[in-house]
Amino acid sequence: MELKEYFETTKGTGVLSTADSQGRVDAAIYARPHFMEDGSVAFIMRDRLSHSNLQTNPYAAFLYIEQGPGYKGKRLFLKKSGEETETERLYELRRRTPSTTSGSQEEVKFLVFFQVEKVLPLVGPGKE
Repeated sequence: MELKEYFETTKGTGVLSTADSQGRVDAAIYARPHFMEDGSVAFIMRDRLSHSNLQTNPYAAFLYIEQGPGYKGKRLFLKKSGEETETERLYELRRRTPSTTSGSQEEVKFLVFFQVEKVLPLVGPGKE
């Protein structure tokens, strides 16, 4: 199954981990990634710790735990490749309506793009 299809059809919980330039790590719950035509993935972010960390350290990891029994899912190793602020594309990609999101609607939003450097299963070494 292709990665895009996997995320479109598999329910679960995602965690994005980032670190600042000093190596201090953060982890935050994130929705599944958006898949772009150029092969990159994107996440919509507010101006919080994960986004701040990516300004000085472009590397991140996305852990996706499938719903259901056992430990199934994916680990994506990512490198930031760009971002957009408050663009029409960002608002077209939003999966939730403004009334169901947390935080102020006035908060600046970013569409942050990543290249997927490696994909491994949730548990085990996988194939490199």
